[in-house]
Amino acid sequence: MTKASIIGASGYSGLELLRILSRHSHVTLEKLFANTSAGKQVDEVFPVLKTRVSGAFEPYSAEATCTSDVVFVALPSGEAMNIVPELLNRGKKVIDLSGDFRLRDAAQYEQFYKHPHHATTLLSKSVYGLPEWNREQIKTATLLANPGCYPTSAILPLAPLLKEGIIESKGITISSLSGVSGAGRSSSADLSFIEVNESVKAYKVGVHQHTPEMKQLLEAISSREVSFTFVPHLLPITRGIYTSIYAPLAKPVDAETILQTYRSYYAQEPFVRFSSTSIPEIKNVANTNFIDIGFRVDPENNQLIILSAIDNLIKGAAGQAVQNMNIMFGFDETEGLL
Repeated sequence: MTKASIIGASGYSGLELLRILSRHSHVTLEKLFANTSAGKQVDEVFPVLKTRVSGAFEPYSAEATCTSDVVFVALPSGEAMNIVPELLNRGKKVIDLSGDFRLRDAAQYEQFYKHPHHATTLLSKSVYGLPEWNREQIKTATLLANPGCYPTSAILPLAPLLKEGIIESKGITISSLSGVSGAGRSSSADLSFIEVNESVKAYKVGVHQHTPEMKQLLEAISSREVSFTFVPHLLPITRGIYTSIYAPLAKPVDAETILQTYRSYYAQEPFVRFSSTSIPEIKNVANTNFIDIGFRVDPENNQLIILSAIDNLIKGAAGQAVQNMNIMFGFDETEGLL
């Protein structure tokens, strides 16, 4: 059995990791670290896990991970970089759910995340964990940077179309709406029920930290400079991301051409579902590791409208992290996720 530990196990992503790994046939949960909940029983913090996950949360120490094979780091960005180097030195495989190791450029990280990077030598060594595009690299990774939720919802629909030159690489608009859980479990007046209920608002317009992540991957996949406008919004629901993409067509195409393009890249991907007729809905992907993709061709305006939906806590975080772990350890990619 593979022994897994989780750092930040009492957060929302931590809870989803616990749910998934507790039913994984090849994994034993070893250490569950959560400094703010240290000493509390897991089912005291998360009653839903009663009889499924036993034991207590512990304060983190590198020494306590000594027998772990893989360590999931589910901490806010800026914290993972301080502990990952020692974990790697101890021979652990690390899957980081924060943004600390997604970007190659330390200066860009500082610009968008608003603090300096303290483990810059690892930026070039981390593997970006988007299974549908980086599977071979993931197989041999020791430091895995789990993708952000917004990037997952945008990169997967756009990448095949950019790579095949079906859409222009400039003038793309990405509008995403996220459930409140995407902000994490820390309390905030701005994220309270009264503040978010019956309202929708844009935030971090033009400065969101996921923007360079999307650009970095889309350019690597398409081998072209890619420019887009990205606007995230807060939606008054608990979980889910809904992304609408408006992309200028590079040439006249019909729906069958778009469908065949998605089919050629994703037909064998277990968690990518696409359709030329149905429109994605968050309720159909909630609590799953699927991404649903739909589209409409608008020939009058020479534009392609693409829609996607994911669960931000699963395909956008914990589920994708376990999917990556399955690849890294040679398990069935869907283990624990279906």
